[in-house]
Amino acid sequence: MTRPMTTLFMLISVDGKISTGDTDLMDVDNDYPTVKGVKEGLQQYYNMEQETDLFSLNTGRVFAKIGVNEKKDHPARSPVSFVVIDNLPHLTAQGVAYLSKKATKLIIVTTNTSHPAHTAQKQARNICVIPYGDEIDFANLFQDLKEKHGVERLTIQSGGTLNTTLVRKGLVDRVLLVVAPALIGGKETPTLMDGMSLHTPEELSHIKALELVQAKPLKNSYLLLEYIIKNLDTQHST
Repeated sequence: MTRPMTTLFMLISVDGKISTGDTDLMDVDNDYPTVKGVKEGLQQYYNMEQETDLFSLNTGRVFAKIGVNEKKDHPARSPVSFVVIDNLPHLTAQGVAYLSKKATKLIIVTTNTSHPAHTAQKQARNICVIPYGDEIDFANLFQDLKEKHGVERLTIQSGGTLNTTLVRKGLVDRVLLVVAPALIGGKETPTLMDGMSLHTPEELSHIKALELVQAKPLKNSYLLLEYIIKNLDTQHST
């Protein structure tokens, strides 16, 4: 395969929400531990998270939301390397420095020529910036990650909009979901798959069929779902 094997690994509610609300104040990591009937089984997700791939793809927005820009401690070095999509940027120089201390390798992918990682990579040997012009070419990026950075397997834990982009481009091979026993609701609350809606029957090709691998009940009414995505329109060379 010319790109890494990829797994979309997420914690979702029964109604598919990946957050508890539509503002950055709302977050499952902060909020689920306060909800009776949900908090009791939450640790199972974090235990599984520790067993994911050694390369993890996320966004600068997610890292900013969990507070890395404000952290000043010296974290223990993780065996995991981070691939961070961050155009705005959401990460500050302090956030980049913190992630570089925590990750084995920090790869920042950005269209922003003023991203603080450009300067940081001159000071920290484990930081690498992959620049793009107006738009990130994700097929090219994934090929680059494998060929130039040795990424054989990649876990994706991003937001609903990026999840949709990667799935529709045929860049996700497997979906691993931990379903929390919760109904959250809210039209604007982020879900596993957000982004642009389909508008016409001609766009039905964007819908990806799934093959069930396992549906495993966990403790405290949690559920593990594993699917293979049938990327029938995507050809890979081996």
